[in-house]
Amino acid sequence: MNKKILIVDDDPRNIFALKLTLKSRGYQIASTTMASEAIEMLKKDKHFDVVLMDMMMPELDGYEAIRIIRNTPSISGIPVIAVTAQAMPEDRQKCLDVGAQDYISKPIDVDQLINAIEKL
Repeated sequence: MNKKILIVDDDPRNIFALKLTLKSRGYQIASTTMASEAIEMLKKDKHFDVVLMDMMMPELDGYEAIRIIRNTPSISGIPVIAVTAQAMPEDRQKCLDVGAQDYISKPIDVDQLINAIEKL
């Protein structure tokens, strides 16, 4: 079954590149540049298999968005992969601590990303 992925990133270029890569692998893709909109999309559509969440965004950042997802019963079980340019070991732990299932640093290694998606 092809997984349905929600990409959340405030940079449309990142969304564009990820969409192309993931669609070519057969995934269904939806996207938004705002975390608050992502949360609403998840509440409306229960068929997302995974969320790729950029951690550094204006307004609502990825850390707070993951906290909200984890604390909202109807969407709390949706796996989230943190995607961030912050690549220090403590950044990875910080992402996992707020409830991300996995962590991918930018620039994104496509094979690493696919592996992370497929093991969920």
